[in-house]
Amino acid sequence: MLTPYRRVLSVPGALVFCVSGLVARLPLSMVGLGIVVLVSSRTGSYATAGAVSASYIIGNAAFAIPQARLVDRLGQSRVLPAAVLLFAAALVAMMAAVETDRPAPWPHLCAAVAGAGMPQIGSSIRARWSMVVPDRRDLQTAFAVEAVADESVFMVGPTLVTLLATTLHPLAGLVTAVLAAVGGTAVLVSQRRTEPPPMLHLPHGEGDMPWAVLGPLALSNFALGMLFGGAEVATVAFTDEKGDKAVAGVLLAIWALGSLLSGVITGAVPLRASSSARFRWFLLGLALLMTPLALVHSTWLLAVLLFLAGFAVSPTLIAGVGWVEEQVPAGRITEGIAVITTGLSAGVAPGAAVVGVVIDAHGASSAYWVTAAAGGVGAALAFATAAATRSLSWQRPSPT
Repeated sequence: MLTPYRRVLSVPGALVFCVSGLVARLPLSMVGLGIVVLVSSRTGSYATAGAVSASYIIGNAAFAIPQARLVDRLGQSRVLPAAVLLFAAALVAMMAAVETDRPAPWPHLCAAVAGAGMPQIGSSIRARWSMVVPDRRDLQTAFAVEAVADESVFMVGPTLVTLLATTLHPLAGLVTAVLAAVGGTAVLVSQRRTEPPPMLHLPHGEGDMPWAVLGPLALSNFALGMLFGGAEVATVAFTDEKGDKAVAGVLLAIWALGSLLSGVITGAVPLRASSSARFRWFLLGLALLMTPLALVHSTWLLAVLLFLAGFAVSPTLIAGVGWVEEQVPAGRITEGIAVITTGLSAGVAPGAAVVGVVIDAHGASSAYWVTAAAGGVGAALAFATAAATRSLSWQRPSPT
């Protein structure tokens, strides 16, 4: 099983950009929580903490795609260093504003600028893989490496930022996130041999984005993000109802572990189905696996079902990136991947909000119906997109 991984990681420069990208991505799972911990400890208000954290998330969502477009056109080595310096400076300014008790909107503005500057590491790494791995079977393994890296980041990051903030200093988690972003990005951009060439000017017609596929796929990922955000809140509420809220972190880690293991397997086992077919079927499978959670009243049974549901997560994400890579022009792949990842991130907060309303009205278990429904809607959009794509390909006249 390890042979495909040895093959892709032995590509010259691959291991270095993979590891540096992993370090540079740690802030993805650290900053939002770190802001909440810092601001709530200094102001005593979770409402203010949530507002500052939301400003960071909004800034990131608004500028992720434009930044990715610049990366494609100007090159990673020109855009990512400027982006990470803006991120670091703005986040340090936000920390200073909170520590010196600066009033709104200064902490919020600094957090929004930090979010805008957060470098698009994940899409940049996947763009490198697309360039250095020509074999499509090996590319599936490379994207599996990135899915495992993402799961590792979201398993390690929240624990690390909480531990540092509570045992050392409320600033410690965010300072660590800044150092990880700057250090990891610096090493990444130094690897010029594996950097995709900038595409400032694409030949006419070769740089057009396939929005007929990319737009619905982004909406499908938005629904997937709602599933993720809703499941997290529902799990916390479930354990709270059982009188053991601390177990929520363990349950979510078990869910992530299932996803991590399935990601490893996906990269090692050759799959004949296309990326689009795997995306829609795995997403449908995820929706079905989330359905029994609404009927569960035992914490341990919930843990088992979350672990099983996690096995559908990484294969869905890997297939989604593969579908985008097959559709978008080579010169705009970073932007294309950023479109779907932004859709995914944008769905997390609405999913959490909707589930919160359901929990207040009907209890935690019933909230899992929302996550299953979100997965079903995302799968339906994916099936409709695939059908529309086939229809367009049939209608396209053959070259003469």
